[in-house]
Amino acid sequence: MSLIQRLNPAGGIADFWQEFRKPTPYRWPILAVSVSMTAGLMFLIIREDVVGPPVPPDVTYITSFAADRTDEEIIATNLIYQAHKEKRDAMIAAREERKKEIYRALARASGMNPREIEKKAAEQMAREDAEAARLRAVALGQIEADEAAAADTPGETAPSGGTAEQNPAQ
Repeated sequence: MSLIQRLNPAGGIADFWQEFRKPTPYRWPILAVSVSMTAGLMFLIIREDVVGPPVPPDVTYITSFAADRTDEEIIATNLIYQAHKEKRDAMIAAREERKKEIYRALARASGMNPREIEKKAAEQMAREDAEAARLRAVALGQIEADEAAAADTPGETAPSGGTAEQNPAQ
């Protein structure tokens, strides 16, 4: 059986016409509803909505500064803002120092040595900073990756967190 014979609508049309010719009282209303529903769906589907490019935003640049300010005025406001920043930084540093004092007191109350803990933390930070600097230098091409790997060989970090010298399991 060829594809054309399977797709031939003649049989369907003949069947429709045979059923439609039968005199039933609702054939015209059913036909009208069917045609209107089909036409309505086609209208909704085919209707073309064109969306244009988005409207560019109305950008207003810094308007709190006068356009005719002199360099002296700019420097004066910058100095004022710098003083505010330094005051804010001092407050933040004071809060951080207060937190450290609280943790030191907690460590002493728990029987730990806060100086030793701070020393270990500083050493860890120094190692992390050195590693970050090495990775940055490798990424920027200032040193080769194999040179950086050779520089890391002594004291290589073991999986347990200690160095290779401290972990005899390796």
